[in-house]
Amino acid sequence: MSTLMEQFRQVQSYLDNKARAKVDPNYIEVPVKPWRVILRYKENMVDVDYYNTYDYPESNDYSDWQLCFQPPVASSVGFWVGYRGTGLSFSKSLAKNAGRYYSISSTGAKYGFNFRLRRFSTSDVTLHTTDYEAGKDPKDTTIESYMPAPVWIRSVYINGYYVFNGRRYSQAAAYNQSVIQRHSAGSLLAGATWYQSSLDLSDPENALLIVINRNVGRIKVHQANLGLGYGYNFVPFRGFVINAMAMPTLSVYNRVKVYKYDFNYCLPGSEEVEDNFGKWNKETRRWENGATHKPLSETDDQGEYVADQFDYWETEPETTYSALRLNLDLRLGIAYNWSNYFISLQAQYNNFHYKKDKSKVNLFDAYARVSLGVRL
Repeated sequence: MSTLMEQFRQVQSYLDNKARAKVDPNYIEVPVKPWRVILRYKENMVDVDYYNTYDYPESNDYSDWQLCFQPPVASSVGFWVGYRGTGLSFSKSLAKNAGRYYSISSTGAKYGFNFRLRRFSTSDVTLHTTDYEAGKDPKDTTIESYMPAPVWIRSVYINGYYVFNGRRYSQAAAYNQSVIQRHSAGSLLAGATWYQSSLDLSDPENALLIVINRNVGRIKVHQANLGLGYGYNFVPFRGFVINAMAMPTLSVYNRVKVYKYDFNYCLPGSEEVEDNFGKWNKETRRWENGATHKPLSETDDQGEYVADQFDYWETEPETTYSALRLNLDLRLGIAYNWSNYFISLQAQYNNFHYKKDKSKVNLFDAYARVSLGVRL
């Protein structure tokens, strides 16, 4: 037992010396009490916007479509316990149907690291359309509805950055309070981000939407980003700090993999035969009149689509490597320290987008967190 305690004290001494050796005490104060216990409340929001443009060759008209998927805000409450900048945390989700959310973060004198994973499904969808007809003003329509089957969305965000002026500027002072910023200071930052996401609406019940979406049922994106940014800590009075950080990044690797499905239906105007389709044969994948696709404008004798005649199958996926994309990482942190207590507010916003032909997807990922802690 004595040997174990001696080893524990050696680890404490190492962390203490490391924390003090890498900072300028005139700008960054390392608290005497090393232990921290923090209560946290966090809200995470994800918004996915899917854009598409549809042309009507017979009339030269076209429509711009925008599908918006927004799941419930993922709110959670938890705590963090640790020594200096090292510790463990646990949180409990408070929201229903918000999916799964995991995060890991670490902030040191010279570096920062963030990991976030969010997976959720949603049936709520908002459709914005703008129709352009020759000789007429554009017509806007907004419809709030539900998907026949849930759409699954998954995003993984991994970010690391290097602080050039780590002796006088500390991200930790605003984001985890392991140290205290005494005077205002800023620093140039270099960062790297790995981002991947997927959008899956390939459930058979969503067949009509997939047809409208040019037969695209799933999209997977992998992106590697490099960037330079700047962070600044403003200290108007002792114990209070406001941090702002902005880092634009360029995607040096941007792979988009699109999974397409072929259907026995198609968009109006893309099939020569317009009548007498008869029944669909799933074995030959042809209609009774020999056609392979039936325009969506064609209905049965009762004026309704025959749902059980919908048929679809997956085709070869398409992989493309896109040009450079500009993304953005914005962060804001506010903290106040008094005696052995502190309170803080942090927020982060990330924007990613990718494009395939006339389709474009924007994903917005943001969170806000309130913390209340004590040093022991």
